[in-house]
Amino acid sequence: MTSSTSETTSPAPVAYASGSGRRMSFAWLGVMPFLLFALLFLILPTMKIVVGSFQTNDGGFTLANIANLFQPSILSAYWISIRISLASALLGCGFGFLVAWAFVLGGLPGWIRSPLLTFSGVASNFAGVPLAFAFLATFGRLGLVTLILRDWFGINIYGLGFNLLSFGGLTLTYLFFQIPLAILIITPALDGMRREWREAAAILGASGFQYWRIVAFPILWPSLLGTFALLFANSFGAVATAYALTGSSLSIVPILLFAQIRGDVLQDPHLGYALAFGMIVVTGIANGIYIWLRARSERWIK
Repeated sequence: MTSSTSETTSPAPVAYASGSGRRMSFAWLGVMPFLLFALLFLILPTMKIVVGSFQTNDGGFTLANIANLFQPSILSAYWISIRISLASALLGCGFGFLVAWAFVLGGLPGWIRSPLLTFSGVASNFAGVPLAFAFLATFGRLGLVTLILRDWFGINIYGLGFNLLSFGGLTLTYLFFQIPLAILIITPALDGMRREWREAAAILGASGFQYWRIVAFPILWPSLLGTFALLFANSFGAVATAYALTGSSLSIVPILLFAQIRGDVLQDPHLGYALAFGMIVVTGIANGIYIWLRARSERWIK
């Protein structure tokens, strides 16, 4: 008769907190750099901004800083920033959806997907001075595209009213990173569209338009709205590209805040805190909407 021995696997060593039986995993050490980074560069600065928005120069409590946000010049800056963010988010979401649909459901060759997503990942983070210089070299008054249109086709885009250092020019520049970001966000939602849904709609006699109107768009709608909200927040908080491209010729909130931080315009640091606090509120609402809509769309993606 053969006897069999059972092997037992010893558990991984676990550290115990002194004086208690509660387990303490060393895995927490792996996230400590991230937690420290978030504390130093996100949480503490945000708390400083919020507290400073309700303080006077001598440290007392006041609501005057928040009330000063309703000055006509500051309200105008917020309104321009909101309009640019809405325009770039709407166009970025629309074009991003069309591009993502083309290579996910549109029947394009499979080899296009990988390089396109790689480029989108790079372009969505390409901003600041390099992006501003690229657009000045392309669409500036002596830019490559401007000269080609003028010398080869007789079209003077600046004579027709185009100006890169304006609302339309800044919106066009923002689209360079807004469209790739939309592609990255919308692609997983389109990947979650099951072929069985379209086949079932076709069996029931639905046309392609009816399938998209009744089935596809209601499912994708939370993802599209969430993408729009995230693109809005991404555009509203952009400062380096706007400042490098337009300088102080276009008064938007990030540029107004940047001037306040440098101390050469408003000369009131606590009003600068209030400006930043207003941006936190706007972007926080947009990001909250994105998180909520993203959670709703994920139940269909899964």
